[in-house]
Amino acid sequence: MLRTATAGLAARLDFTLDEIEDLRIAVDEACAILLQQAVPGSVLSCVFRLVDDSLEVTVSAPTTDGHAPSRDTFAWTVLSALAGKVSSAVDKDKTVSISLYKQRGAGPGPA
Repeated sequence: MLRTATAGLAARLDFTLDEIEDLRIAVDEACAILLQQAVPGSVLSCVFRLVDDSLEVTVSAPTTDGHAPSRDTFAWTVLSALAGKVSSAVDKDKTVSISLYKQRGAGPGPA
């Protein structure tokens, strides 16, 4: 469902087809990372924000261990390549968030 919402919003914001597909895959990957450590039965949330010519997508979930995703994994490399800029945060209540920043018209993100 989030992949479809991401694609629909990005299309309305005039992102290219390639940028839309990159965002769809990146959101899917971010969710997969969080679901591995999410508290069973908890809610995965997603917030979209338009910042200048970038779309920021933040996916969050309460986790069992409260550890930020490792940045030296293949999954993180994929996120960085697809979104351009990726960050993570951990709240005091062990909620982990992954934020993706995709700039419109920037082409592929850095590898």
